[in-house]
Amino acid sequence: MKVAIVGAGLTGSLLACFLARRGLTVTLYERRPDPRVAVVERGRSINLAISERGLDALRRIGLVDEVMADALPMKGRMIHPVAGPLDFQAYSASGDRAINSISRGALNNALLSAAAAAPGVSVEFEHRLVELDSAAGSLVFATPSGKVSAAADVVLGADGAGSAVREQLLAEGIVAEDVDFLDYGYKELSIPAAAGEFALDPGALHIWPRGMSMMIALPNPDRSFTCTLFWPAGSFDALTTAEGISAHFQEHYPDLLPLAPSLVDDYLHNPVGVLGTVHTLPWQAHGRTALLGDAAHAIVPFYGQGANCAFEDVVELDRCLDDTGGSWARALPLFETRRRENTEAIAEMALANFVEMRDKVASPVFRLQKQVEHALERMLPGTYVSRYELVSFSTTPYAEVQRRVHRQHQLLGAAAVASAGVLLGLVRRRRR
Repeated sequence: MKVAIVGAGLTGSLLACFLARRGLTVTLYERRPDPRVAVVERGRSINLAISERGLDALRRIGLVDEVMADALPMKGRMIHPVAGPLDFQAYSASGDRAINSISRGALNNALLSAAAAAPGVSVEFEHRLVELDSAAGSLVFATPSGKVSAAADVVLGADGAGSAVREQLLAEGIVAEDVDFLDYGYKELSIPAAAGEFALDPGALHIWPRGMSMMIALPNPDRSFTCTLFWPAGSFDALTTAEGISAHFQEHYPDLLPLAPSLVDDYLHNPVGVLGTVHTLPWQAHGRTALLGDAAHAIVPFYGQGANCAFEDVVELDRCLDDTGGSWARALPLFETRRRENTEAIAEMALANFVEMRDKVASPVFRLQKQVEHALERMLPGTYVSRYELVSFSTTPYAEVQRRVHRQHQLLGAAAVASAGVLLGLVRRRRR
């Protein structure tokens, strides 16, 4: 059994590790040069927040300790207002649970090295897919030395939101796609270490909420922070001079300027990335060609679940192969059936969390709501659990998270109405 995985990024590399355990012959095809030795493209890596779903996948192949050795735990959000004190908001009711900041490049390199070292796995770099016959399993790649052909029993597209495999399936008329671009772009900035130490608290994800825009910053092992601006489309073009950039940040992000000496240069030279949600139907064809991860269902990054969701895809596909006795023809449709509602659910929650991070986290009402929520979690352990804890600190299916939170809100609403009725009755009795 020969399996071709197109894309040697996070999902493809992890998938190769899982499939190698099954004794399969796996070839990873990657359009880029080997990222372990190539120069990283400037300003293109939103740091990742690895949480329980991603950790669960890594544990299953014995890589969690190695991969997470340099990860930095973040136990909550640190809110940076335009003026006034910082505000730390814990992610969990106990205050001790954390999501983990990790470099996308470092994680990719670790997974890729593990895949390349696994028995039966080979990696071909600078292979860009240009033709695919999904029924026959034949592939054609453009390489620096010309086109090369390959064949496989199973072809898996793990090549990201701009998937070449999905493009080929679209051209064959096998799948349909709907890409909802967010009317926002992103740009990276950086905060270097200050005298060899972190310039900000490394135990938090830092957020500068500004209503219709925001910036976040995640810590790195070298004691720097990677910052990402999320601004409405076209906003970046409004600032074109060093003076204008400095003036804007002085007005809207005044505490950032002293910490980011390369801010103007980063702003002028780092590219603007696009954000969107990818919906694909179906994810598989002929029981031998399939999409997974961002290639099937890319989401916006605002819940920190993109990589975690993709890793969970790999775990579920592995489980489907177990449940079907290794039959790809049965496992691939089963995988799509089990995962689709969950990926649609996290796509919705990621968009909703953008509004929360951008607009709500600085609100006194929001802070009060979170305090009440955490109090309920402490009073009713295991019975009342917040959406954030279920998404980030459990492997509860995303769709079940939505249903459970909806039920919790209904019960709280009913309890509030009943309590109001009791109080109203007491007031009437006293008046009598």
